[in-house]
Amino acid sequence: MKPIDNLVLDIGGVMEMTTLSQSTIYALAKRGEFPKQVRIGPNRVVWRRSEVIAWLEQKMAAAA
Repeated sequence: MKPIDNLVLDIGGVMEMTTLSQSTIYALAKRGEFPKQVRIGPNRVVWRRSEVIAWLEQKMAAAA
């Protein structure tokens, strides 16, 4: 595993980590309610793993 693999997630990784569907992730992002994606190529976007984890922690804390 390359070091960068621990830093970013593709859509599949985000879906697995959050248990949200692809359409829900993109809808939340469009409304500014999910971490912004980073375009790393013309047809490739990723999310910072740390931002997705922070988002999840915030949601879980709010639900407690």
